[in-house]
Amino acid sequence: MTHEFLQNYWWLIMSVLGALLVFLLFVQGGQSMLITTKSEKRPLLINSLGRKWELTYTTLVTFGGAFFASFPLFYSTSFGGAYWLWIFILFSFVIQAIAYEYRTKHGNVYGTRFYDTLLLINGVVGPVLLGVAVAGMFFGAEFTVAKGKILDASIISQWGPQHGLEAIVSWKNLLFGFMVFFLARTLASLYFINNIDDEEVQKDQHKQLLINASIFVVLFLATVAVILTSRGVEINAKGSAAWKNYKYLHNYLHMWWALVILLIGVALVLYGIIKSLLNKTFRKGIWAAGIGTVLVVMTLFWVLGYNHTAYYPSLLDVQSSLTLANSSSSEFTLRTMSYVSLLVPFVVAYIAWVWRKMDSTKLTEEEIKQAGDDEIY
Repeated sequence: MTHEFLQNYWWLIMSVLGALLVFLLFVQGGQSMLITTKSEKRPLLINSLGRKWELTYTTLVTFGGAFFASFPLFYSTSFGGAYWLWIFILFSFVIQAIAYEYRTKHGNVYGTRFYDTLLLINGVVGPVLLGVAVAGMFFGAEFTVAKGKILDASIISQWGPQHGLEAIVSWKNLLFGFMVFFLARTLASLYFINNIDDEEVQKDQHKQLLINASIFVVLFLATVAVILTSRGVEINAKGSAAWKNYKYLHNYLHMWWALVILLIGVALVLYGIIKSLLNKTFRKGIWAAGIGTVLVVMTLFWVLGYNHTAYYPSLLDVQSSLTLANSSSSEFTLRTMSYVSLLVPFVVAYIAWVWRKMDSTKLTEEEIKQAGDDEIY
C-alpha cells in the first residue's frame, strides 16, 4: 500500500460517508415539512423521523472526523477559514438535538411549537448550507495556503474578510444547496410513504412527492449542467496546478465507469419517484431512490478528487488548491486508519439490522397514543 494508494482509498471512504450523509438528510427534509402538516398528524411525522435523526447526526460527525484524520489540511483550511458557514451548519444541528430531546418532556415551558420551529430551522438550513459547502469544492473558495509554513498555524491558510459568507451568496453554491434541499424533501416523502401507516399522511405525502420531486429534477439538471460546463483545477506531472475548462466533464468521460454508475444512480432515483407516484400501493420507493442517491453522490466525489484534480480549488491562488496528494495525512496515519476502516462493513450491517428491526411494523397513530412519555418525541 503506497501513500498514493492510501490517499485514493481514503477518498473512496470519504465518498461513501458523504453519499450516506446526503441520503440520511431525508430527516432534515421531513422536518422542513412540519410547517405544512396538520397539527394532529405532526406527531406521526416527528416520531417517524425521531427513530432516524441520530443516524444523520452521527454520520455528519463521522464524516467530519474522517476528513480531519485523512485530509487535515482541508479540515483546517475550510473549517478554520470559512467558519461562519460551518458555524451556521453546526448550530442548526445542535438545535435539532435539543428539539428531539426536550420536545415532549415534562416541564417544557416553551411548548412543542417552539421545538417544532427549531426542527424546521435545521430542516432548511442544514441541507442548503451543507450543499453550499460541497459546492465550494466544485466551484472554488477564496483562500490561500502557505504550505511551506505548515508548522505556523496562524498563517497556514488565509481567507478573505467574509470567512465563508461569500460562499452563501454565490448563485452556483445556492443552486447546489437548494438542489440538495429538495432532494432531501423528496426522499422524506418516500420515507414517510414507506414508514407511516396512515391514509391521510399517505395522500398528503404523494402530493408533496410530486411537487418536491418536480422541483428537484429541474434543479438537478441545472446543477449538473453547471458542473459539467465549469472549469476545474488540473494537476500536471510536475505538481503544478492550472485551471482547465470542462474539467469535470472530462473526468466523467475519462473515468467512464463513474459515468455509468452516475446514470444507474439517476435511473434508480427516477424509478423510485415515478413508481411511487403511479402506484399508490408501492411503498418501497425510498430504497431505489436512496441507493440511487448514494451512487450519484459517490461519483460526484470521484470526479472531484480523482484524475489529477484539485478537490478544493482556490479562487485567489490556483497553486494553493488542495489535492489528495498535498492535503492528506502521512502514510503511517493513513495506513493505520485503513485497518480500522475494515470494520466499516460490519457497522453498516449493524445499522441495517437495527433499521429493519425498528421498521418491522409501520408507525400508526394508535402506537403514538399508547406509547409512554419517554417513548415519544
